[in-house]
Amino acid sequence: MEKRELGHTGRTVSAIGLGTWQLGAEWGAVSDADAQGVLATSASHGVTLFDTADVYGDGRSESFIGRFLATGRVEGLTVATKMGRRVAQESANYTMENFRAWTMRSRRNLGADTLDLVQLHCPPTEVIAADETYDALDALVAERSIAAYGVSVETCEQALLAIEHPGVTNVQIIVNPFRLKPLDEVLPAASRAGVSIFARVPLASGLLSGRYSAQTTFAADDHRTFNRNGEAFDAGETFSGVDYAVGLEAVRELDDAVPSGATLPAVTLAWIASQPGVTSVIPGARNAGQAAANAEAAALIGTDLSSFDAAVRDVYDRLLREAIHPRW
Repeated sequence: MEKRELGHTGRTVSAIGLGTWQLGAEWGAVSDADAQGVLATSASHGVTLFDTADVYGDGRSESFIGRFLATGRVEGLTVATKMGRRVAQESANYTMENFRAWTMRSRRNLGADTLDLVQLHCPPTEVIAADETYDALDALVAERSIAAYGVSVETCEQALLAIEHPGVTNVQIIVNPFRLKPLDEVLPAASRAGVSIFARVPLASGLLSGRYSAQTTFAADDHRTFNRNGEAFDAGETFSGVDYAVGLEAVRELDDAVPSGATLPAVTLAWIASQPGVTSVIPGARNAGQAAANAEAAALIGTDLSSFDAAVRDVYDRLLREAIHPRW
């Protein structure tokens, strides 16, 4: 598993990480045993970045990771959590008092004296732009509540604002074959600034797994049922904002461009990880088998993916650009 520098922290993280939204909520039920299996399998395959959030199952995901860390079965693991989505997304809620309370809760959940990396969880644009935000985060670093901080964003505009601030370690943004806009400006800007990019929602909520059809249904408590049009949170978080039927057509075309002997999800993860400026790709998993397959995609990084790259750009231009590019 390739390791890459995490901003200016002196740490390295794996090119394929693990997103743990699935272990919290809003993806259907995941048992305690499956959750621990996902974490253990990922670590055994060389994954050294776990990404979580205080809002995933209202702390359930963080607590799973905390219990895993307590076993002492892996060294060199970086846990990146997020804060700010357990309250209304209003600028007035992003205060030093709340930052301290939120990070203290995450420290308890994770069993950590100091959090490795804390990211603001898709806050309002004005919060990302405000110098006061980063003054507060710098204070948390000085207090050793957190070691480093970053920002998770919805739009490229927000990413570029965050990258301007010198204390920002990473920006987390959706990058996948359905979301190419970050390749234009965000990734180059991050590279110039020494800011890491975590590519989230890499398989477009599973659409790019190639397993779904027009007849596929999802559980009532799965965001792929209740948030297709942004009813609960930003529509871009579900299927990357792509219309489901259009996404299925795009998947069919991309699957035809997958190199012989490989799978669409593995090639997709490797293609994202191969984009200049991407530090780590953070796919989720609901069981150990999915976790292993995601990690094993690292073997394709550095192989010839030029034909797949050409197909990605062609499909995006024909089927997706008009609807997706202006929004995020």
